[in-house]
Amino acid sequence: MGEKRNFNTDKAPRMNTAFPQAVIANNLVFLSGMPGLDPVSGQLVSSSFEDQTRQAFLNIKTILEEAGSSMSSVVKTTIFMVTGNDFNVINKVYAEFFPTDAPARSTPQVMPFPGGILISIECIALL
Repeated sequence: MGEKRNFNTDKAPRMNTAFPQAVIANNLVFLSGMPGLDPVSGQLVSSSFEDQTRQAFLNIKTILEEAGSSMSSVVKTTIFMVTGNDFNVINKVYAEFFPTDAPARSTPQVMPFPGGILISIECIALL
């Protein structure tokens, strides 16, 4: 059986101490859902869906790099969004972070998150 370890960095917001920012197992990094929180204040960057989406990806980038991976190593994302009509925004921001060879993606619509969170993104990346 392969080994696994929890991974956290102080350079990105942590949603809750009950679960890690990521788990590393068998040369893969599994990131927990990440909203658009400011890494310093821990508060939402704004009420804008686009701003929250971009910040969520910036947080993911930071966690991956701190874990020894990168955005180019992401193989799958799952984007949980509160509204179902923001695909143009998601596609625009997605292209900023994955300009070529974008990873597989699922984008389910979910019930509202607490605290004004409009999006949460999780991903799997190669280590």
